[in-house]
Amino acid sequence: MAERSTAAVDVADTSGEEPLTAKAGKATDDGAKAEKVSGREKDAEGTDEERAAAIEAQPPELHSGHKLARRYRLEECVTRLDGFSSWRAVDEKLRRAVGVHILPADHPRARPVLSAARSSALLGDPRFVQVLDAVEENDLVYVVHEWLPDATELTTVLANGPLEPHDAYQLVSQVSQAMAAAHREGLSHLRITPGSVLRTESGQYRIRGLAVMAALRGITCEHPQRTDTEAIGALLYSALTQRWPYENDAHGLTGLPKGVGLIAPDQVRAGVHRGLSELAMRALINDGATASRQEQPCTTPEELAKAVAAMPRIRPPETSFATPPPYQRTGYQQGNYRQPSARPAQASHATQPVASPPPPLQSRTGRALKWSVSALLIAALGLGSWQLADTLLKREKDRDDPANSQPSSGGADKKPQGKPIKIVEAGEYYPDGQPQHANQARDTIDGNPSTYWGSKGYREGPDLNPAFKKGVGLVYDLGSKQQISGASIGLHYTGNHTTVTLYAADSPSSSQPLSSMRQLGTSKTSGSSAKVKLKHPAKARYVVVWITAMPYAPGDGYSSAGYRQGVTEVSFTS
Repeated sequence: MAERSTAAVDVADTSGEEPLTAKAGKATDDGAKAEKVSGREKDAEGTDEERAAAIEAQPPELHSGHKLARRYRLEECVTRLDGFSSWRAVDEKLRRAVGVHILPADHPRARPVLSAARSSALLGDPRFVQVLDAVEENDLVYVVHEWLPDATELTTVLANGPLEPHDAYQLVSQVSQAMAAAHREGLSHLRITPGSVLRTESGQYRIRGLAVMAALRGITCEHPQRTDTEAIGALLYSALTQRWPYENDAHGLTGLPKGVGLIAPDQVRAGVHRGLSELAMRALINDGATASRQEQPCTTPEELAKAVAAMPRIRPPETSFATPPPYQRTGYQQGNYRQPSARPAQASHATQPVASPPPPLQSRTGRALKWSVSALLIAALGLGSWQLADTLLKREKDRDDPANSQPSSGGADKKPQGKPIKIVEAGEYYPDGQPQHANQARDTIDGNPSTYWGSKGYREGPDLNPAFKKGVGLVYDLGSKQQISGASIGLHYTGNHTTVTLYAADSPSSSQPLSSMRQLGTSKTSGSSAKVKLKHPAKARYVVVWITAMPYAPGDGYSSAGYRQGVTEVSFTS
C-alpha cells in the first residue's frame, strides 16, 4: 500500500457517540440501526438471519497493548458493534497513529470487508481517508487506515452553528466531486453522514469509510448513486440550517417539525443562500421534495457536481481590518522623544518642513477688516459682561429676600439616581446549544457604542417562533451579589419591536434553563434602548438579558434582511 505521512481519523463513524476510553470491552451502539439509508433502498442489516449471525460472531478478546503483525499496537477501542471492533492504534514501524477495524475470519461480513477495503485502497484518491492495509491472519481479518489528528468531524463543526455560504459551497463541491470519482470506479459509500465527513485545518473535506463502512454493517442497495446523492443533499441541508432534513433527530442535529414535510432550507432559516438552498432540494428530490424552479433533480454525484460547477462562484467573506490612524508629528522637539526612522530612505519625507502661514493682511482693506473684527469682539465682550453682572445681582437679591428662602432639604423630594454597577464579564446565553456570535459578547461592555453583539436573522417576527428559536440572550457577571434596581440595554436596530426580559441566574452557564431562573423585569420598545425598571430591587450576581422579539432590519453588506437585533452597551444600576 502507498505510504502516507498524514495520520488519521477513525473510519468506524461512531456518529457522535463517546469513544470507549477506559472500558474498551464494553459494547457501544453507534446508531446505525436507526439511521435512514434511503427512502427506497433496502438495508441488508435488517435481515434477521444475517443480523443474528453477525451478533453471534463476537470479536476476539483484545486489549490495549495487543500487537497485530508485530507492528500495529492497539491503544484504544472506539467502537464495538455487530461482532467487529474499531481501534486507535500505533504503527510502530513508521511511528504514526492509525485506525484498525478487526473482526473474526469466520464473521459473515469478513469477505465483503476485505474486498471493499482492497478496492478502496486501489482508488488512491486523497479526498478519502486511505486504507493502508487489509490482512487476514491468525483467524482475524483487520483493516488498517489513516488517522487524521488535525481533522474535525462535520458533526462537531455543525454543533457550533450553520456554515457560512462559502464553506457550505466548498463542502458540497468537494464531497460531490470525490463521490463522482469513486462511482466512476464502481465504489459507493452508502453511509455518508456528518460523522463520516472530516474538515481539516486547511479547510479541505475528506470522506472516511468508502465502501468499508457499508461492508462492516452489511448495507446494500439497488441504486447506490442515488443513495449517496441524497446523503450529500442531507449534508448540505444540515450545513445551511443546522437541522436534519428528516423528522427524527440525528447526528446531534434537531429534525424538522413533524407533519410539515421536507421544506426548503431558506424557509427554515433566514439568510440562507438561495442557490445552495435550491441545490439541496434538487439532491433530496427523490425523498419527495419539489424543486422551487422545477429544475431536474440530481440523481447521481456526477450530476450534483456539475450543478455545483454551474453555480456562480461564492467568494469567501472578506476579513476587515481596522486601519490605525497615521502617526501625527507634534512640534515638541525637546529631549529624546523622537524615535529614529526604521527606513533611512524615508527620513527626508518624515522631516519635510511645515508650510509657513500666509502673511497678515497689509492692504487698506485688510486694516479695515481687522478694525471691524476688533470692534465686534469688544462689543460682544461688553454685552456678555453686562448680562453676567445682571444675573449675579438678581441671584443676590433673591438670596436676601426672606420670602424666596427655601430649606436646603427642599430638593429631597426628587429620587436620587441609581449608582452604576460594574460588570466583570459578559458572555452569550444559548440554552438550545445554538450560539449567535459568542465572540462579540464583550463588545456590549467595552464602553464603545459603535461595537455591538449581533443576533442572526430570522424569517418570522418580530416575536420569534418558539418552534425554531425561543429567544437569544447574554449573561453578565457582576463579580458578587449586587442590589439591582434597573438596567439599560442599548439596541443597534430600531423599529417594531424589541422585547427584553431580565433574569437572575445562579451561574454564568450558557445552558442553564430559564425555568430555573428568577424573572426580574421586562421591557418592550421600538427605540434605540430598552429601560428595565424593577418593581422591587433584587440581589443577583449573574443577570441574563433575554430577547424574545426583534424588529425587521434590511440587509447590509454582512447579512441579509430579516428579524434581528444587536446590543451595543449594557449597564445596571443599584
